Amino acid sequence: MIKEPRIASRIQALVLMGGAITSGNVTPSAEFNIYSDPHAAHVVFTSGIPLTMISLDITHQVLTTPERLRAIRTLGTPVSEVAADILVQYGSRERHRFDGIGNPLHDPCVIAYLLKPTLFTASPFYVEVELDGEATLGRTIVDTAYLSDRQPNVNVVQTVDAEGVYRLLLDRLAGL
Repeated sequence: MIKEPRIASRIQALVLMGGAITSGNVTPSAEFNIYSDPHAAHVVFTSGIPLTMISLDITHQVLTTPERLRAIRTLGTPVSEVAADILVQYGSRERHRFDGIGNPLHDPCVIAYLLKPTLFTASPFYVEVELDGEATLGRTIVDTAYLSDRQPNVNVVQTVDAEGVYRLLLDRLAGL
């Protein structure tokens, strides 16, 4: 977008998994995807492209519990077995944050949103990416109180139907 600004006008919408409203997963305040390149994230967040942000606050509600893994394995197909094996590892570094209940499902929430947006609710907020703070570099600052005089620039997902996300996953895996 910096080298070719005209690209932004050709993007109808962008749904991203990134950022956090509360706390991060790579630093106490920053989420991995935004922290990895906060300056690029800043360009995207200020681009004017219609953005939908699915933050850690949401993905941490979509846990791969033992019951959900069993349901996937019960499908009994080679694809469902591979998916279950992947889900055992996916997000396992964060399992301790959830009392061992299960691993969070991060990036697949974007696909679930694209396939069935009714599983999610979102509200418009002004969001900016912290570029200067030593302890806060990469943090997404979401003005949920509308204290900024800036217009909302991001549709921030507020709720998720976690059971619905896993039903969608099961339905899709059953068809393979």
